[in-house]
Amino acid sequence: MEDFVKQLFSLLTIELTVLMTAALPVIELRGAIPIGISMGLSPLNAAVISFIGSMIPMPFIFFGVRPLFNYLRGTRLFKNAVNRFIKRSLGKSGNIQKYGAWGLVLFVAVPLPGTGIWTGTIIAALLDIRFKWAVTAIILGNLIAAVAVMVLSTGIVRVVS
Repeated sequence: MEDFVKQLFSLLTIELTVLMTAALPVIELRGAIPIGISMGLSPLNAAVISFIGSMIPMPFIFFGVRPLFNYLRGTRLFKNAVNRFIKRSLGKSGNIQKYGAWGLVLFVAVPLPGTGIWTGTIIAALLDIRFKWAVTAIILGNLIAAVAVMVLSTGIVRVVS
């Protein structure tokens, strides 16, 4: 399996690899920017490509998560898991509920695991935040996170080099 993954990534360009990595949950741009820099991209290129890649799943998550959750809640197999996931996601939404779109900006901007596009978009959808407000807040928060991670990554790369 490891050889297959190495062959797959060797076929991809560095830019496409970074773009696809940024679209993954958990990793998002927080992991893709350092990966891009370590693969030879300039910090700015890594940040721009990661920003774009991390935004790709956002509309699909926003418009697809509620129908998917509603369907899965109707099944015996996934009902409890979905309910736990929703409860855990909404448990992270305190500042978003309190501050609205600005809370969503801050939530997405914090470059820590468990925050970011995926979780922020799921919370926005579950809280019925209008798409135009959610997308604006998520873009702004993601831009702040990209700058923060780029600055942190260039400092870390210099220290390690």
